[in-house]
Amino acid sequence: MKHLFGAASAVALTLACAAPAWAQGDSLKIGMTFQEMNNPYFVSMQEALMGAAEDLGAEVIVTDAGHDVAKQISDVEDMLQQDIDILLLNPTDSAGIEAAVRMAKEQGVIVVAVDANANGPVDTFVGSKNRDAGYQSCKYLAEELGGEGDVAILDGIPVVPILERVEGCKEAFGEYAGITLVDTQNGRQDRSVALGVVENMIQSHQNLVGIFSVNDGGAMGALAAIQGSGRDIKLTSVDGAPEAAEAIARGTPFIETTAQFPRDQVRVGLAMALAQKWGARVVPSVVPIDVMVVDAKNAADFSW
Repeated sequence: MKHLFGAASAVALTLACAAPAWAQGDSLKIGMTFQEMNNPYFVSMQEALMGAAEDLGAEVIVTDAGHDVAKQISDVEDMLQQDIDILLLNPTDSAGIEAAVRMAKEQGVIVVAVDANANGPVDTFVGSKNRDAGYQSCKYLAEELGGEGDVAILDGIPVVPILERVEGCKEAFGEYAGITLVDTQNGRQDRSVALGVVENMIQSHQNLVGIFSVNDGGAMGALAAIQGSGRDIKLTSVDGAPEAAEAIARGTPFIETTAQFPRDQVRVGLAMALAQKWGARVVPSVVPIDVMVVDAKNAADFSW
C-alpha cells in the first residue's frame, strides 16, 4: 500500500539523519496537542507516538484541547515553557491556532501539523487525503444503490478534514443523475448525538436509502438508528475504526468505511520533524497519506 511505502521512506530518512544525535546522547522533548481524545482515532495516534518516543528515549507531553482553541493555545504556551524541541499539532481550529504556531517558531521549535493543517509557518503537514476519502465512500454508496435514490450526509464539527470529506462526498454524488441529496445534518461526530439526528432524518425522509457519515463515531450512532427503524438504508463512512470494521464484517447496513491511518500519520509527522532537527535541508512541506476502502471483502482482517 502506498501509505506504508511513504511511511517507510520517511523512517529511513529519519534514521539516516538521527544516528549522530543518538550517538551524542542528546535529549529530546516532544509536545503533541490533540483537538480531542474522546475518539479511538486519536487514541491510536497517541499510542503510536508514545511507542515511537520510547524507541527514541524522548520525553512526551500530550494535551487534549477538547475542541477549545483557547485551551489549545494555552496548552502550547505551557509546552513552550517546558522547552519542547518539537510540536506535533492536531489543530481544533486551523485559523485560530496560528498565534500558537508563530509563538513556537519564534522559540525555534519545529512545528508539524498532523491530520489537519494549521495556518502560520508550519514546517510540514502530514494528513490523510480527506477529500479522496469522502469521495470514495460516497461513490461506493452510490454504486451500491445502483446510482439512484435519496441520500443524506451526517456532517460533523467544521474542521478542515471534515469539510474536505463532505466536499469529496458531494462531488461523488454529483456524478450520478439518479442520486438526490435530500438532507445534511450535524451529528458532531458523536455516537449519541448522531443517533438522535439520524432518527429524525429517517422519520423526515420516507424514501431515504443511503447515509454517509463523516466519521465512524457518528456512523455507529447512525447504524443504531437505522437498525431501530427497520428500514433498508445503507451506510458508509470515513475512518476505519475497529468497531466500524467489525460492524461491516457482520453484514449490517454499515457497508463501507474509507480507512485512514492515524498511526502512520503521527509516525511520519515525527519522522519529518526529526529529519529537520537533525540536519535534513530538504523536508517536504506536505506529506499526504493514502486512504483505503474497507468493505465486506476485507473488513474482518482490517486494523489500524
